[in-house]
Amino acid sequence: MKRLENINMIIGKTHSETIKQLKSAILGSRYRVAILANREMLGLYFGVGKLISEKTSQEKWGAKVLEILSKDLQNELPGLRGFSASNIKKMKAFYETWKDNFTIRSLATNELEENQDIENKLIAISSSLTNEMEIYFQKVGFTHHFEILSKTKTIEEHLFYIRKTALEFWSVTTLRHHLKSNLFKQQGTLPNNFTKAITQDDLRAKALMAFKDEYLLDFINIEDPEEENERLIEHEIVRNIKKFLLSLGTDFAFIANQYRFILDDIEYFVDLLFYNRKMQCLVAFDLKKGKFIPEYLGKMNFYLSALDEMVKLPHENPSIGIILCKEKNNKVVEFSFRDVNKAMGVSTYKTANELPNEYKGLLPEAEELKKLMD
Repeated sequence: MKRLENINMIIGKTHSETIKQLKSAILGSRYRVAILANREMLGLYFGVGKLISEKTSQEKWGAKVLEILSKDLQNELPGLRGFSASNIKKMKAFYETWKDNFTIRSLATNELEENQDIENKLIAISSSLTNEMEIYFQKVGFTHHFEILSKTKTIEEHLFYIRKTALEFWSVTTLRHHLKSNLFKQQGTLPNNFTKAITQDDLRAKALMAFKDEYLLDFINIEDPEEENERLIEHEIVRNIKKFLLSLGTDFAFIANQYRFILDDIEYFVDLLFYNRKMQCLVAFDLKKGKFIPEYLGKMNFYLSALDEMVKLPHENPSIGIILCKEKNNKVVEFSFRDVNKAMGVSTYKTANELPNEYKGLLPEAEELKKLMD
């Protein structure tokens, strides 16, 4: 009986290891197939876009022609998806955006001399596209590509979002959020003292890229601005913690709000406490409803000292603090940081109830509106 149990244990271990190997092989194969399929699809769409772009230029095709073309394709290939008139127009825009960076491989056969087929193979021809960037490009789906090219203006912006999407596996929803919050311009721009406070070059570089100058908290909608306070903002952030983590970016894990520690029999509370896996450190957020004032740094410095002494594990890096306020004057922030040794930054936030700049002045302010209603 004992021998049988030992055999079953050996078989069990072998079986478990075999299952793991098979699972890894299957998932790996699926991933490679998906990448190849996406690459072929991008090549096809690029080729279709090229054809439509040339026909539009040479024969003055308009929107009506594209609608007829789409219907005829449906008749020829019943059940065909992805070739509506609007999608064909997107393929044209896709080609025209990238035509100076990519070409399509030609089929060198005699029968194609008069009527060239569309070949589904994109070839990078621009020196601005490294081999690494070409791989990222072909990993990103067409829907992501069109979101990027329709909402950004420069090749540098296009490539930034393509790289982030490929590396961090962004969904379309995540990509849209970062496009809306203008991550390309916001990332690494917040006023900070990281250069002085963080001595490790690699850790400093990660910290500079981990935080933004302004966070778009469009999930917070405070109808009456007079009711806005730190606890209300904190409550809304915690209630929508997934969306706030989306605003922060990858590698952040939420620990707690009103994180409590006791020093000399007195309780203290950190508004929001996170952990960043890439930097391997605690990140404390202190929420302020108004404009930044220098006194806020003293409180944050105290919190970071306590976290490093009482909470930080031996293998972790020193904690980082971010003061998240409604407004700030960068010159005031810069002077405030001069004699502060703990790593800190000052960011602002924007909520859903704030009008975009282009609409300001077109509608009365809240106070004026109240008077009109009274």
